[in-house]
Amino acid sequence: MIADATVKARIPQDVKDRAVQALEKIGLNTSDVIRMVMMRVADEGKLPFEVKTPNKKTQIAMSELDSGKGQRFDSVDALFDDLGI
Repeated sequence: MIADATVKARIPQDVKDRAVQALEKIGLNTSDVIRMVMMRVADEGKLPFEVKTPNKKTQIAMSELDSGKGQRFDSVDALFDDLGI
């Protein structure tokens, strides 16, 4: 007999509520999805979706903005004007 294991995760309540609603529309629940993802990870050794992470140049730019450096724009139009586009 195979024993079941329990997986717990902390997420914001509103995220859980929205996910539950979306899953209900396609006939799934959170346990179904967690089980499906965990099985794919276990079988394939990777996530069943692409995780995008910023490259080094983008990470540096983000850090500069977080520390108050860099240039910010109020709109895309202002950015394009600055770039001469």
